[in-house]
Amino acid sequence: MSAEAAPAPETVPVTVNGQEVHVPKGVTVLYACEQAGVDVPRFCYHHKLSIAGNCRMCLVEVEKSPKPVASCAMPVMPGMNIKTTTDLVKKAREGVMEFLLINHPLDCPICDQGGECELQDQSYIFGSDRSRFTEYKRAVEDKELGPLVKTVMTRCIHCTRCVRFSTEIAGVQDMGITGRGNQAEVGTYISKLLASELSGNVIDLCPVGALTSKPFAFSARSWELESTNSIDVTDGLGSNIRVDTRGNEVMRIVPRANEEVNEEWISDKARFSYDALKRQRLDRPMVRGGDGKLQETSWEFALEYVAEKLKAAEPNAMRAVAGKLCDAESMISLKDMMNKLGASHLTPEGLPGASADVRSSYLFNSNLVGVEDADYVLLIGTNPRTEAPVLNVRLRRAVIAGGATVASVGPKADLSYPSQHLGDTTATLEEVTSGKHAACEAIKAAQNPMVIVGSELLRRPDAKVMLKKIHAMCDELGVVNGDWNGFNVLHDAGGTVGALDIGFVPGTSASDAVPAQLVYSLGAEEFDAPEDAFVVYQGHHGDKGAARADVILPGAAYTEKTGTYVNTEGRAQVAIASMGPVGKAKEDWRILRALSEFAGVPLPYNTHQAVHERLAQVAPHFAKVDEVEATLWMNGATYANAKGKKLEASIPLKSSVENFFMTDIISRTSATMAKCTEARESGAV
Repeated sequence: MSAEAAPAPETVPVTVNGQEVHVPKGVTVLYACEQAGVDVPRFCYHHKLSIAGNCRMCLVEVEKSPKPVASCAMPVMPGMNIKTTTDLVKKAREGVMEFLLINHPLDCPICDQGGECELQDQSYIFGSDRSRFTEYKRAVEDKELGPLVKTVMTRCIHCTRCVRFSTEIAGVQDMGITGRGNQAEVGTYISKLLASELSGNVIDLCPVGALTSKPFAFSARSWELESTNSIDVTDGLGSNIRVDTRGNEVMRIVPRANEEVNEEWISDKARFSYDALKRQRLDRPMVRGGDGKLQETSWEFALEYVAEKLKAAEPNAMRAVAGKLCDAESMISLKDMMNKLGASHLTPEGLPGASADVRSSYLFNSNLVGVEDADYVLLIGTNPRTEAPVLNVRLRRAVIAGGATVASVGPKADLSYPSQHLGDTTATLEEVTSGKHAACEAIKAAQNPMVIVGSELLRRPDAKVMLKKIHAMCDELGVVNGDWNGFNVLHDAGGTVGALDIGFVPGTSASDAVPAQLVYSLGAEEFDAPEDAFVVYQGHHGDKGAARADVILPGAAYTEKTGTYVNTEGRAQVAIASMGPVGKAKEDWRILRALSEFAGVPLPYNTHQAVHERLAQVAPHFAKVDEVEATLWMNGATYANAKGKKLEASIPLKSSVENFFMTDIISRTSATMAKCTEARESGAV
């Protein structure tokens, strides 16, 4: 990366409503108006999409121009005099609005967009108080786009935002306009469902009620909802979301803009899996009785019972497993309690041999925004389209707009942009890491080469040997060079990086030689427990983990507790509780604090703030919320002592996500995600 500062863009002076502003050369009149603090109405324009210029709502008057101009498509000229409040502009906007409303139905009382509709707002401000149209309104047949997006195409005003998003951002060439004039319709060219993991974003983009959320339909009005800022945990990106609740129920989840993380998009899984939060919930403590069945009990009895087992078990025979969706506060509480009991066998779910010694060995070191600076990207054992759809948007932009090359060693998949598939075997990876493959020359020649390693690779039995070879390749081929660190690990869950950051890994005294007598599962579904082992499950959904448990301690889901999550690039973010836990469930760190008291090893914190301060003691970056600390590259020293020299040739390099719609306990419980899975398996998508 060049150390020289980029030259300042050339600016030109323009006048907006008598106020002079200087804007970069080549920007639009609409941009100049925004810089001057003037709001210009628009429907088709969106700053993340290409300019269409077809709604004409953004008309303004430009001096010496014979008629109003569309400000979104007109570039500024030096000395241009722009007026947005003249009678000419007012009449032009009234005319445009009148045309838009000619065929728009009078659906406002039953439309799900009511209360947050751009057409409603702008017709009230800029429209006329009467219509001259007396003919019949046209009607358009609704399109079937799948179980997520509801269509009422008669409301469509042909802004084409959904078409441009599908084509440019999602990379799915499915939507377009067929017909001309009064017969024009937006839809799929042939009858099919939207085949994108980002399809729900067209709901936010649609300025009218033509595209709305099918699961949310007719369930609530926007003014009834209470909004809370939170963080998505269904993948490793930590997308910023807003949780809308009514009473003690999550009604919908929508994205929050954060240009450094998720821009303005979220995946369909993040948006629609919330219906699982009221299904199959664990809402009361339970203990397995003599008849082998789980029976409801009191919190006091359950905690006393677990505490007795903790005190009776040998420290070396105790195991603690942290689930994929755990917040950092609950994991540090469990770690501190187990350490006080003398136990050090701690494991993040699915990563039994993980190393947490060097952060750069398990983080996305280039940062998410750094993807767009890369000119060559090598994917190893990952499919970013299913593991992190929003990151895949940045990769697509790097290829389409930036001219980057993407090659993959792993699963062959449609990434929504051109890519080279080198193979899916360890033999291919061996060639690449040893410098014998043709791709090595391209990596070496690249200015900002990048390697993205999938989280499934960390779960392999030969993970350390493989990572040792990849680290050596990164040093040899210049993937890590000066200020540029192109070695990246793409995690697929919201809690994994937080677990590694606080050192929730086996300690030096941990050994598998002693069989487990007690296993404490903190929301983990996959863990090894002998049949005679005592299993404690602390979580929020009844699934595989709860079915194996001897004691169930009901915890809170991510929308029901304030917690810190660290995304795949190492950015600590705080999710605010949008509602209270269901039934008798409690926040996870509070359960562990109470249990430590019963076990005779009380934890030294009683408030959430105190737990967060404890996190900052263990890992200082927890004190810097929403910031990314630069990591130190250890030149392959992390896996210098990795035993063994051969890779497991019998195990192909594959993605950690086989079914995008079902990857964790919440999405597996979601009825909406089940419908999406069924639609995809039936071939409709």
